[in-house]
Amino acid sequence: MPSLSGMTLGQYIPADSALHALDPRCKVVLAVAAMVAIFLTRSFAGLALWALFFILIVRLSKVPVRAVMRSARPILILIVFTCVLHLFWTPGTVVARIWFLTVTWEGVLMALRMGLRLLFLVLYAGMLTLTTSPSALSDGLERLMRPLSRVGVPSHEIAMMITIALRFIPTLFEETDRILKAQISRGADFDTGGLLRRAKAYIPVLIPLFVLVFQRADTLASAMEARCYRGGKGRVRMYPLAWGANDSAAVAVFALFLLLVFSVDCLLYFVMLLFADGRPF
Repeated sequence: MPSLSGMTLGQYIPADSALHALDPRCKVVLAVAAMVAIFLTRSFAGLALWALFFILIVRLSKVPVRAVMRSARPILILIVFTCVLHLFWTPGTVVARIWFLTVTWEGVLMALRMGLRLLFLVLYAGMLTLTTSPSALSDGLERLMRPLSRVGVPSHEIAMMITIALRFIPTLFEETDRILKAQISRGADFDTGGLLRRAKAYIPVLIPLFVLVFQRADTLASAMEARCYRGGKGRVRMYPLAWGANDSAAVAVFALFLLLVFSVDCLLYFVMLLFADGRPF
């Protein structure tokens, strides 16, 4: 039986922690920098450092580990698919042959590296939403994009759309799970048959899901109009954002960590050139 219960992607879990207390602008900048740096990390030692750093962040956030790991469930299929592509279609030293497919040593390393990169990417992005409320995230994104408003970019509207999209991810999962259970109680079968038959079986799920999405969007638009929402012009905030000493300390710690990761990467790269005959590490 397919089930989407327990999804945490896009949810916010309140807690009294140092990570929750950070300015949302600080968390957004650090999260984006981490995502970029993860894809620039080449060595497995560097990826191991990212894993240790993530464990430290989870401990500081006081967010349940199970909730953090569930945030990666929606992308597991993409991770597996990416690993399979790199495993069988990367040229190099042949390790094994499976029918007409060839497994290479370089493909194994690339599959592991890309799988870990995608996993860390989702986990770090999940920590951003798990420790930042939707309103704070919207305010942080708007303030970061405020310089773009001078050239006509609607920073407030863009930040609002991103926040609403993140907020509606868990709602869509809940609605999909509810519709799946309702269809199964009526005798629908999603687990047997070929690929085409399973795809057809999901049509009674997609139609009511699209209807519910448009209904919720219409309800949200009516609620915003009823509250005289007119964009960010003239808007005031009850809790204005303030960059504190803890935010500067967080940026400094992250910068030192990046220096450590890239130092390890460079050191191992030179070791590879000297002793590994050019083989990837």
